[in-house]
Amino acid sequence: MQLGLIGLGKMGGNMRDRLRAAGHEVVGYDPRPEVTDVDSLAALAGALSAPRVVWVMVPSGEITRNTVKALAEVLDEGDLVIDGGNSRYTDDGPNAALLAEKGIRYLDCGVSGGIWGKENGYGLMAGGAAEDVERAMPIFDALRPEGPREEGFAHAGPVGAGHFSKMVHNGIEYGLMQAYAEGFELLEAAELVENVPAVLQAWSRGTVVRSWLLDLLVRALSDDPQLAKLDDYVDDSGEGRWTIEEAITHAVPLPVISAALFARFASRQESSPAMRAVAALRQQFGGHAVKAAAGPAGAPGETAGPGADVPSTPAP
Repeated sequence: MQLGLIGLGKMGGNMRDRLRAAGHEVVGYDPRPEVTDVDSLAALAGALSAPRVVWVMVPSGEITRNTVKALAEVLDEGDLVIDGGNSRYTDDGPNAALLAEKGIRYLDCGVSGGIWGKENGYGLMAGGAAEDVERAMPIFDALRPEGPREEGFAHAGPVGAGHFSKMVHNGIEYGLMQAYAEGFELLEAAELVENVPAVLQAWSRGTVVRSWLLDLLVRALSDDPQLAKLDDYVDDSGEGRWTIEEAITHAVPLPVISAALFARFASRQESSPAMRAVAALRQQFGGHAVKAAAGPAGAPGETAGPGADVPSTPAP
């Protein structure tokens, strides 16, 4: 099958390789001349036989929206556009409507697999009309992992359902990563455990917490047993935030995913104003020891609040 692929970054470039290895003809476009096959979207459209299928794999937001608008000008009635990036699902309806004015079809597809997808395959969650999904199925089958289709691909529902599913997937990913990270920190803090990487590796087979994410953590620790080479700053792609916003809309409690997102926010603070406030309150009501901005801890009760009755037992 023939496919136009827009965006040849870490995932898009690997997807092109995997599709070509499966025997598909892929014409790729990227602004970087060293990786692109054609020099413009118009040239991409010209290199494909009608009816065309074009996969968009660019950063979410304005870049994706602008790409879809540009495709509406160079594609024809009966062509199909698939947005495989991490777009917010609320963008899919407007994108589909814009293309429908020209008779161009639209699918959204959540894609999971990261830089390992080229070798292992990608988990795919598609949204859109059944006939459009069926039309693109040779591409989906080439990208998904080997094995039963239902274990690597889902037609999640109408337009928007694919990206909504991927959003929730990423929210779950936040929680899983945070749980592994907290377990690692506790093992590191306990002097009793002398070989933390070995413990985590021993969990990778047979235990109820085994997973690919655990395998990746074991891999990271094999190169850097204390992860000392890394800074603790952790960014977020936005999908965790969107997941929590949807949970609020639907009144669904997500304490684990919410805590995982907020932990990432905490990682970006050189100093936490909130925790300084907690320290000040503990000192004020209980005379608990505090540390100056740079220096040793203060003595218990050193500067308790004015007129405070300092309790003789530790406060919670």
